[in-house]
Amino acid sequence: MEMKTNKVLLIVALNLVILVALAVFAPHLMIVPGKVTDAHGEIAKDCFACHTPFLGSSPAKCINCHKVAEIGLKTTEGLPIAKEKKNVAFHQKLIEDDCVACHSDHKGVQAFRPIGQFSHELVQADLQGQCDSCHSGPGDALHLKIRGNCAQCHTQESWLPATFEHEKYFRFDRHHDTDCATCHVNNDYANYTCYGCHEHSRSKIRGEHVEEGIYDYENCVECHRSGDEDEAERIWRSKRFGSGSSPPLDRYRYGGERRERHDDD
Repeated sequence: MEMKTNKVLLIVALNLVILVALAVFAPHLMIVPGKVTDAHGEIAKDCFACHTPFLGSSPAKCINCHKVAEIGLKTTEGLPIAKEKKNVAFHQKLIEDDCVACHSDHKGVQAFRPIGQFSHELVQADLQGQCDSCHSGPGDALHLKIRGNCAQCHTQESWLPATFEHEKYFRFDRHHDTDCATCHVNNDYANYTCYGCHEHSRSKIRGEHVEEGIYDYENCVECHRSGDEDEAERIWRSKRFGSGSSPPLDRYRYGGERRERHDDD
């Protein structure tokens, strides 16, 4: 009985020795969670290039080859990346070097790993609002003429769906509840026109504005934020005379019957 027990212990000990030897000298022959990416093909058999025994992968191992200051600019051999293949060099603006927060190597692991996305919270605060420093803007007519913060329509979680707050420019009311193409001809959302609707003819609009001494009237929404004429008058008077210095409403009317003109008109 004792001899049988000793044989079992010997077999267990030999297996442990073999496992330890494989883990140290040939870890790739043990459990491998799938092939590595093509870029890491040269170190596919060198597990310890990326992993620390019993601790797993760590950013420190990645940085041994991928120098943070050169990511997106140079290859791991120090050669400049071809312009057409150049990635955005934003890694230098991350708040910490946590490579595995975004990157996974083994394709087998990726098959079971939830599909994630880059968290913009990893980027330093001063870069979070500068979308065009990493992303190329769309080339359509609308975006080519837009200058401003992308966050006014898009979110960091997803490019679509996008929400556009039209009331920042013009507030819809019962008189202006119409199709987009009525104001944005040929789907050109970077431009608009107020001409062609009911009384909005060029000659009439020009006559009404010139009569009141208003000669710069092409950008309608600068004063007209809705169909409310009183609101338009208040905005125009504020722009023309400044707050606290405009003439009384009963002396100067925007549109309608002409009233007493100001001295500098």
